[in-house]
Amino acid sequence: MSVHRLLAVLVLLGCAGPATGQSGARVRPLPPGYGSLTQNDLSLRLRNDDIEIRFVPLDHRVLPLLARDAYESLRGLIESRRSAIDSVASRQGVGRPGVALVSFFGVRPDVRFEPQTLTLLVRNRVFQPLGIIPITPRFTSQQLGVREQASAIYLFEEEIPVDDSFTLVYGSLTSEDWQRRQPILDRERARVAARSRGEVRDTVQEKRER
Repeated sequence: MSVHRLLAVLVLLGCAGPATGQSGARVRPLPPGYGSLTQNDLSLRLRNDDIEIRFVPLDHRVLPLLARDAYESLRGLIESRRSAIDSVASRQGVGRPGVALVSFFGVRPDVRFEPQTLTLLVRNRVFQPLGIIPITPRFTSQQLGVREQASAIYLFEEEIPVDDSFTLVYGSLTSEDWQRRQPILDRERARVAARSRGEVRDTVQEKRER
């Protein structure tokens, strides 16, 4: 049996521990390997004449909605920086930080960007970055040319409310687009659950026929 099929069996038969939703309700975690979304489906964007910013929540409640390659790419990114993520969170006394991949792109030559200026607005609370872990060397220079990219993992003091709404803010730029993503995410959650249940039924049937 493949790894993702085994994980689906464990999750759906209750062998994996349930996760806790933001409302406090106990919800089953979604198994990876059944999603079809792309990183663009999870990306929020801000843009002006100088830079473009892309923000992708690296949250366990939405990553399984991605197609396999996209999921494995982002999971690999998280695990490759796991020690740094845990170190920042421990130093700040945070058990479950919000984690996001943030990329800055130069639109014109010699553009400077300010990493700490990017914040989240959640229910009238402003969340500044708890820590920033650079991925690309150019990030520390805080300067970009045309089409150049600088990326980092951002940590926040609370999990990003991916099941609700939040506002991405960079200076005068804002995006409230996450709320409009909810119908897409909800439909994909239903599809992932249906696909994984179908595979579990097939696996159980195979075992019975042996």
